Amino acid sequence: FAGVVYSYDQEGVHRDGRGWEQCISIPLLQPDMWELLQHWDSLLEEFSLEEAWLPHRYEEQQHNCYTFALAFINRVRQGRGGAALSKAEFTERFLLARTRHAAGYLRLQQQLEHSDVYIVPLAEQEQQE
Repeated sequence: FAGVVYSYDQEGVHRDGRGWEQCISIPLLQPDMWELLQHWDSLLEEFSLEEAWLPHRYEEQQHNCYTFALAFINRVRQGRGGAALSKAEFTERFLLARTRHAAGYLRLQQQLEHSDVYIVPLAEQEQQE
């Protein structure tokens, strides 16, 4: 995927086009939400400029990057008539399955690194690098 990652920390909102190559992407939009996809970037940019996300409001435990992401998702959900998700509900419904899969792949990679296996990159990966 190509794009920009928005994050929030004690320095405020960041927009990064690089440095997130090892993150896990969690699709939130269904294929039939094409019209929302067209407005997603402008909604996110507008949201990120709100006073709530100024640097001095950052608090490591209660007002952090997770809060930023969940608040944006809930804003979009509510704008479409959906209910807001709690942190626990969002974690259960969207994050746990993805992190379990990622952990499985990492374990497999570690096992392969300690065996007599050589991993050859695919031709398309070589071209991207």
